[in-house]
Amino acid sequence: MSYLLEVNDLRMHFPVKGGVFSRQVAAVKAVDGVSFFVRPGETLGLVGESGCGKSTLGKCLVRLYQPTTGSIRLEGKEISTASQQALRPLRRDIQMMFQDPAESLNSRFSVRQIVREPLDIQNIGTPKERDQMVEDLLEKVGLPKSAVNKFPFEFSGGQRQRIGVARAIALNPKMLVLDEPVSALDVSVQSQVLNLLVELQKEMNMAYIFIAHDLAVVKHISDRVAVMYLGKIVELADSETIYRNPRHAYTKALLSAIPHADPDHHGQRIRLEGDVPSPIDPPKGSAFGHRIGHPRYEETIGLDMGLVEIEPGHFVSADPCSLTEEDWAKAKGLMKAPTAV
Repeated sequence: MSYLLEVNDLRMHFPVKGGVFSRQVAAVKAVDGVSFFVRPGETLGLVGESGCGKSTLGKCLVRLYQPTTGSIRLEGKEISTASQQALRPLRRDIQMMFQDPAESLNSRFSVRQIVREPLDIQNIGTPKERDQMVEDLLEKVGLPKSAVNKFPFEFSGGQRQRIGVARAIALNPKMLVLDEPVSALDVSVQSQVLNLLVELQKEMNMAYIFIAHDLAVVKHISDRVAVMYLGKIVELADSETIYRNPRHAYTKALLSAIPHADPDHHGQRIRLEGDVPSPIDPPKGSAFGHRIGHPRYEETIGLDMGLVEIEPGHFVSADPCSLTEEDWAKAKGLMKAPTAV
């Protein structure tokens, strides 16, 4: 089966400048060697703590950032190094939704102007046809046609996010990168927006990359889940497997923090010690092992801790600080095997 999106060894390092001549003295390694694929119509959840590089990765995928190195292929076409002119037709196929609709929508534009802008840029249809498309899009996301002449500040948070959805799907894209699309909304509104996204995905056969830190939300919407830690993917598997049988210690800690509605549930919360290492000066060995002061940290210095397929379709970082003894023995034997995910 051919993939819609293929990402290989992607890195996004931001220069840190200092001194009298403002020379580069370091780099923030926001994304540091990420590889994965997305199938047509699939939802890949991307989870991790704030600052792990999720949003930066999303912005690289739609080329809001120019990646430092690595490859991003959309339907076989390389977009990581494409010029702005070459990117313009490709932007029809991959769009992005942002976290805060109050910030991502231009307050000086009417709803008609906001939703119609991508149609104008891509020169789709006549002006009259574009106006009709805008009304149809608003109706599709559950807003009345009368909303076209209003401005973003006249709507609630959930309604503004629906406007953002309408803008994102205006070009009938094949993929949406959703950067925490419901985290700024009330809980009662979150489910409405999530259900809308699920319905639109079925109707339009779009693939989603769903970026979030709320694992309960990710479980609801994702087919597969990738867990990021300090710029790297440390575990990747289908949603059911991740939640039923996590292998990486960081994934286990994240899952233990999910609140339960059952007051009689007494699951043990895993509390991580130490601080997240700085992406400017990451540890030479296991970043997670360094954080928790693991006794095997020293042996990870210089070790290739790339992803290995510990079970069919279940990939995990080959890190002795993060795996059980049994899993580490298995991963160690697979470290030279191909790790494409």
